[in-house]
Amino acid sequence: MARGSAGESVLHKHLRILDTFDAWHPYLALSEIADAAGLARSTAHRLIAELEREGLVERLPDRTYRLGVRLWEFASRTPGAIGLREIARPWLGAVHERIRQHVQLGVLAGRDVLFVERMSARDAVVNATLIGGRIPLHASSSGLVLLAHAPSTLVDDVARHGMKVYTHRTIRTAEELRDRVRHVRAAGVAVTEGYIHLESRGIAVPVSGPDGSVYAALGVVVPDDGAPTQPIVEVLRRAAAGVTRDLLQAYRPEPAAGTRGIRSLAGTSRRSLEYLESLPPAEREPHEVGGGGLG
Repeated sequence: MARGSAGESVLHKHLRILDTFDAWHPYLALSEIADAAGLARSTAHRLIAELEREGLVERLPDRTYRLGVRLWEFASRTPGAIGLREIARPWLGAVHERIRQHVQLGVLAGRDVLFVERMSARDAVVNATLIGGRIPLHASSSGLVLLAHAPSTLVDDVARHGMKVYTHRTIRTAEELRDRVRHVRAAGVAVTEGYIHLESRGIAVPVSGPDGSVYAALGVVVPDDGAPTQPIVEVLRRAAAGVTRDLLQAYRPEPAAGTRGIRSLAGTSRRSLEYLESLPPAEREPHEVGGGGLG
């Protein structure tokens, strides 16, 4: 892997450029990308040109850039969050029909929870999440669920890197974080009252995969009005069990080439799936067959 003069790989510099785009900054000029990525403009210009040639970023008529559709194409093939999102979506819809606030699905992404799906009512309480957005693990009910089922070294890592404080209720010390993680692990549910916004309360439970590990967190954001949480927890647990069951149904345990892992059954009919799988591998569309699964 080629490396720059400071020891940083060229790939890492490309990733720094891609990381400058987010939900609040989907369109950026060259100068904005260079400044946000901490690169000289000449270097940024060269790297962006390479990304543009590969379809990973696109240049618009006004000379701004956005992320390229080829990134979505790659993501749709991964045995990761895309397939999980498809399988979980009906269950999120069922929770949303009952709760009528925010319901969301989050996966572990470093020291953050990455939200891959969300449904919201227009008059719902304040919620800081977006699809494709991140929140630090310590500040979110979904994040605490994921942290409770992650290696203990991750708890230490989160504490060591400092914890962003949103309100006076946000976890802010390593001791408090470890205590909360132990409680969430024992209870099987995380409740965060006013951690990010004082009007909002997060409630989340784990979603297990076919191998028994925790794949994701299924949660809601509701008003922090003192109402009992147990009815909501029961709804979430039923939905999480449904997601787990559907993940297991989609699981391919055979070690033969191209068959291990999770495939999504939600995006196509069974007859269509059978037809696609009968085709020679060279004739299959990757996004139809290879990209469903937890994908």
